[in-house]
Amino acid sequence: MPCVTVSPQFKIKIPVSICESMHIHRGQQLQVLPYGQCLILLPFKTAKELRGFLKGIDTTVEREEDRLEYFKK
Repeated sequence: MPCVTVSPQFKIKIPVSICESMHIHRGQQLQVLPYGQCLILLPFKTAKELRGFLKGIDTTVEREEDRLEYFKK
């Protein structure tokens, strides 16, 4: 498993092999989310880039009763 070092400026270098496998390119922004003792790096996407990413999602899930009351108003 690759290992990285945090620089005095709190920078890290992501290994090329990981960047290639995750399709991360130079200059790309990543969101950093703390999760317990872990850091999660997610590619930052604008609202425009996210448009339509749920196309084809199944909307027939069963709703909980307390959620249905909100929509009956």
